[in-house]
Amino acid sequence: MSTPDRATARPHRRTVWQVIVATQLVLALLTAGGVVLLYRALNDNIAPGEDIAHAPGVEKTPMSGTDAGDDQPMNILLMGSDSRAGAGNDIDGLGDIGQRADTTILLHVSANRRNAYGVSLPRDAIIDRPDCKLRGGEIVPGASAVMFNTAFAVGGAQCAVQTVEALTGVFIDHFVVLDFNGFKAMVDAVDGVEVCIPKAVSDYEHNIFFDAGTQVLTGQDALNYVRERYQLSVTGDIGRMKRQQAFIASMTNKVLSAGTLSQPTKVYGFVDAVTSSIQVDSKLDSVGKLVRLALEFRNTGLAKIKFITVPVAEYEPDPNRLIWTSDADELWQRINDDQQLGKDFSADSITAEDPVDPSEQPTTDPKDPQDEQEQEQEAADRAAAGLCA
Repeated sequence: MSTPDRATARPHRRTVWQVIVATQLVLALLTAGGVVLLYRALNDNIAPGEDIAHAPGVEKTPMSGTDAGDDQPMNILLMGSDSRAGAGNDIDGLGDIGQRADTTILLHVSANRRNAYGVSLPRDAIIDRPDCKLRGGEIVPGASAVMFNTAFAVGGAQCAVQTVEALTGVFIDHFVVLDFNGFKAMVDAVDGVEVCIPKAVSDYEHNIFFDAGTQVLTGQDALNYVRERYQLSVTGDIGRMKRQQAFIASMTNKVLSAGTLSQPTKVYGFVDAVTSSIQVDSKLDSVGKLVRLALEFRNTGLAKIKFITVPVAEYEPDPNRLIWTSDADELWQRINDDQQLGKDFSADSITAEDPVDPSEQPTTDPKDPQDEQEQEQEAADRAAAGLCA
C-alpha cells in the first residue's frame, strides 16, 4: 500500500479508536457503580408499554427457508404526536386539542439487518379505517373515507398500528411515539442537525423565519422546519414529508457520527432525551430493550437507510386530500417478502449517508439520457419539497 493510502486511512482509524476508547471509559465508569444510577434514571423515564393488539388476520410468520431462532424482518411504526399536552408541547398556545399523528413512518428492517427503509404515510390520505381494539377490550368503531391520522386521534398508537396492518397486510413488531418536546430535546442533545434550505422563509403568520443555505438547526427552529408547509413546500404536505425524511436522515447521520459516539455525555444526553419523551410498546419499554433494538442496526450502513413516500394521487372529491395508489400494493408486498426497494421505489429516496447534499451520493449515469431525466426529476422533487437540489 502506498504512503498516500496509509495517510488517508489514519483519520478513519483515529476516529474508530476514539470511539473504542470512549466506550471503554464509559464501561469503566459503569463497573465502578455509576451504571446503577444511570440505568435507573433512564429506565424511570420510560412509561410502561402495552402489548400490541394486532389487526385480525395479520400474523408474524417466519420467512420461508429460515429456521427457528433465525433473525426475521422487522417493521416499526414511528409516529410523531401533535398533542399539546405535557411540558414543552403547547408550541402555539392552542391548548389541549387532543392528539393526531403529525408524522407516520413505517420502518422496515431486513432480516440480515443490512438494509432499512422508512415509508412516510400521509396524514391527509383518505382511507377506510377498521374497528380498533384497545386496552381492556374497548372497541373503537371503524369509519369509511376518513383521513389516515384519525386512527391515532380516536385510538392512539394501538389504532394506528391496527389501521396500518389492515390496510397493508404488514405485521408491525413495534411502535414508537414521539412528542414535540421530545423531538426538540433529541435535536439539541446532538447540538443540532444540518439542513439545506433553498430559499429564505419569512412566515409572519406562523412566526417561522429561515435564511437560505446550509445551516444547523436546533430546538424550536428544527421543529418549525419539519412542520412548515406554507412557503417551503409548493406541494404542501407531500413536500413536508420529504423534508421530514431528509431531516430524520440527517439526524441519523449525526447520531451515528464519531462526533457523537466518541462523547459519552452527548450519547447520554441523546438517550435521556429519547427515553424522556417516547411512548412504546411493551417489548421496548426499558433501556435494555431499547439497547437491544439499537444493536440490531449495527450492521446497517448509512447508505442502506433510505426514506420514501407511499405512492399517492389526488383524491378526486377533494384536491386537498390524497389516496394511496395501486402501486402501494407492490410496496407492501416487497416489505412482506423482505425485498429491497428496487429502482422503481428508490429513485427519489433520501438516504442517511448525505441527505443534505444529494450530489454526494450519485446513483445514476449522467451519460444515460434516461438517468439524466431521472436526475432532473429528482432535483425538481427536492425543490418542490423545500430541499436544496
